[in-house]
Amino acid sequence: MPHVPGLRSCYAKTARLVYFGRMLDKLRLHTAGNLPPEYQKNLGDAQTYVLDGRCCRFLGIRYADLRERALAGGTDEEILAWAHAHGTPRTDEECHMWNRFLLKLGWRDERSSLLPQRIIDAGLTGKPIETLIDHIEYDEGRDPVGTRAWDSV
Repeated sequence: MPHVPGLRSCYAKTARLVYFGRMLDKLRLHTAGNLPPEYQKNLGDAQTYVLDGRCCRFLGIRYADLRERALAGGTDEEILAWAHAHGTPRTDEECHMWNRFLLKLGWRDERSSLLPQRIIDAGLTGKPIETLIDHIEYDEGRDPVGTRAWDSV
Protein backbone atom coordinates (compact mmCIF):
# COMPACT_ATOMS: atom_id res chain seq x y z
CA MET A 1 0.00 0.00 0.00
CA PRO A 2 1.19 3.52 -0.53
CA HIS A 3 2.43 5.94 2.07
CA VAL A 4 -0.59 8.06 2.97
CA PRO A 5 0.16 11.56 4.30
CA GLY A 6 -1.70 12.12 7.55
CA LEU A 7 -2.06 8.41 8.39
CA ARG A 8 -0.12 7.57 11.51
CA SER A 9 1.49 4.33 12.56
CA CYS A 10 -0.53 1.54 14.15
CA TYR A 11 1.88 1.78 17.07
CA ALA A 12 0.98 5.41 17.81
CA LYS A 13 -0.97 5.72 21.05
CA THR A 14 -3.91 7.96 21.82
CA ALA A 15 -4.03 8.09 25.60
CA ARG A 16 -3.92 4.39 26.58
CA LEU A 17 -4.67 2.79 23.21
CA VAL A 18 -2.67 1.94 20.12
CA TYR A 19 -4.42 2.10 16.74
CA PHE A 20 -7.31 4.37 17.82
CA GLY A 21 -5.69 7.50 16.38
CA ARG A 22 -4.97 5.71 13.12
CA MET A 23 -8.63 4.75 12.87
CA LEU A 24 -9.57 8.41 13.32
CA ASP A 25 -7.01 9.38 10.67
CA LYS A 26 -8.56 6.94 8.19
CA LEU A 27 -12.04 8.18 8.99
CA ARG A 28 -11.05 11.83 8.46
CA LEU A 29 -9.01 11.12 5.33
CA HIS A 30 -11.92 9.18 3.85
CA THR A 31 -14.35 12.00 4.56
CA ALA A 32 -11.96 14.45 2.86
CA GLY A 33 -11.61 12.15 -0.16
CA ASN A 34 -7.91 11.49 0.57
CA LEU A 35 -7.98 7.83 1.63
CA PRO A 36 -6.74 5.50 -1.13
CA PRO A 37 -9.24 2.86 -2.30
CA GLU A 38 -7.17 -0.02 -0.89
CA TYR A 39 -7.80 1.31 2.61
CA GLN A 40 -11.51 1.95 2.20
CA LYS A 41 -12.55 -1.71 2.26
CA ASN A 42 -11.30 -1.93 5.87
CA LEU A 43 -13.26 1.03 7.24
CA GLY A 44 -15.98 0.51 9.79
CA ASP A 45 -17.19 -2.31 11.97
CA ALA A 46 -19.16 -4.43 9.50
CA GLN A 47 -16.37 -7.00 9.02
CA THR A 48 -15.35 -9.29 11.83
CA TYR A 49 -11.59 -9.26 11.43
CA VAL A 50 -10.76 -5.70 10.33
CA LEU A 51 -8.94 -3.57 12.87
CA ASP A 52 -11.52 -0.75 12.91
CA GLY A 53 -14.21 -3.25 13.82
CA ARG A 54 -12.10 -4.89 16.49
CA CYS A 55 -11.31 -1.51 18.02
CA CYS A 56 -14.96 -0.40 18.00
CA ARG A 57 -16.09 -3.68 19.58
CA PHE A 58 -13.38 -3.37 22.24
CA LEU A 59 -14.66 0.12 23.05
CA GLY A 60 -18.31 -0.97 22.88
CA ILE A 61 -19.27 1.64 20.28
CA ARG A 62 -20.61 1.61 16.74
CA TYR A 63 -18.34 2.93 14.00
CA ALA A 64 -21.18 5.12 12.67
CA ASP A 65 -21.47 6.81 16.07
CA LEU A 66 -17.71 7.25 16.32
CA ARG A 67 -17.64 8.75 12.84
CA GLU A 68 -20.37 11.24 13.74
CA ARG A 69 -18.55 12.22 16.96
CA ALA A 70 -15.14 12.51 15.28
CA LEU A 71 -16.48 14.70 12.48
CA ALA A 72 -18.06 17.01 15.07
CA GLY A 73 -14.51 17.98 16.07
CA GLY A 74 -12.27 17.77 19.09
CA THR A 75 -8.94 16.21 19.88
CA ASP A 76 -8.32 12.51 19.55
CA GLU A 77 -8.15 12.29 23.33
CA GLU A 78 -11.57 13.98 23.65
CA ILE A 79 -13.03 11.58 21.12
CA LEU A 80 -11.55 8.61 22.96
CA ALA A 81 -12.97 9.95 26.24
CA TRP A 82 -16.37 10.15 24.51
CA ALA A 83 -15.97 6.52 23.40
CA HIS A 84 -15.19 5.43 26.95
CA ALA A 85 -18.21 7.39 28.25
CA HIS A 86 -20.64 6.08 25.63
CA GLY A 87 -19.30 2.57 25.23
CA THR A 88 -17.72 0.04 27.51
CA PRO A 89 -15.44 1.71 30.06
CA ARG A 90 -12.03 0.01 30.05
CA THR A 91 -9.49 -0.34 32.82
CA ASP A 92 -5.78 0.28 32.37
CA GLU A 93 -5.27 -3.49 32.42
CA GLU A 94 -7.84 -4.04 29.65
CA CYS A 95 -6.22 -1.32 27.55
CA HIS A 96 -2.83 -2.95 28.07
CA MET A 97 -4.28 -6.29 26.95
CA TRP A 98 -5.85 -4.61 23.86
CA ASN A 99 -2.50 -3.10 22.92
CA ARG A 100 -0.67 -6.39 23.28
CA PHE A 101 -3.39 -8.30 21.43
CA LEU A 102 -3.42 -5.92 18.50
CA LEU A 103 0.34 -5.73 18.15
CA LYS A 104 0.64 -9.53 18.08
CA LEU A 105 -2.26 -10.17 15.71
CA GLY A 106 -1.25 -12.63 13.02
CA TRP A 107 1.32 -14.38 15.20
CA ARG A 108 0.15 -17.90 16.04
CA ASP A 109 -3.56 -17.11 15.82
CA GLU A 110 -6.55 -17.28 13.48
CA ARG A 111 -5.00 -14.66 11.16
CA SER A 112 -1.59 -16.38 10.80
CA SER A 113 -2.50 -18.15 7.59
CA LEU A 114 -3.04 -14.82 5.78
CA LEU A 115 0.26 -13.20 6.65
CA PRO A 116 2.68 -15.11 4.36
CA GLN A 117 0.64 -14.33 1.25
CA ARG A 118 0.25 -10.67 2.23
CA ILE A 119 4.03 -10.42 2.60
CA ILE A 120 4.54 -11.92 -0.87
CA ASP A 121 1.82 -9.76 -2.46
CA ALA A 122 3.36 -6.61 -1.00
CA GLY A 123 6.87 -7.51 -2.19
CA LEU A 124 8.15 -7.65 1.37
CA THR A 125 9.71 -11.12 1.31
CA GLY A 126 12.79 -11.16 3.51
CA LYS A 127 11.57 -8.49 5.93
CA PRO A 128 11.36 -9.61 9.58
CA ILE A 129 7.57 -9.52 9.62
CA GLU A 130 5.89 -11.57 12.35
CA THR A 131 2.54 -9.82 12.78
CA LEU A 132 -0.12 -8.08 10.72
CA ILE A 133 0.91 -4.78 12.28
CA ASP A 134 4.54 -5.35 11.23
CA HIS A 135 3.25 -5.97 7.71
CA ILE A 136 1.23 -2.74 7.67
CA GLU A 137 4.20 -0.78 8.99
CA TYR A 138 6.66 -2.15 6.42
CA ASP A 139 4.09 -1.84 3.65
CA GLU A 140 3.75 1.88 4.44
CA GLY A 141 7.52 2.43 4.51
CA ARG A 142 8.20 2.26 8.24
CA ASP A 143 10.58 -0.19 9.92
CA PRO A 144 9.04 -1.24 13.25
CA VAL A 145 11.79 -3.77 13.95
CA GLY A 146 14.64 -1.34 13.33
CA THR A 147 13.01 1.28 15.55
CA ARG A 148 11.67 -1.27 18.06
CA ALA A 149 8.29 0.44 17.80
CA TRP A 150 6.77 -1.88 20.41
CA ASP A 151 9.03 -0.37 23.09
CA SER A 152 6.97 2.84 22.93
CA VAL A 153 3.74 1.05 23.80
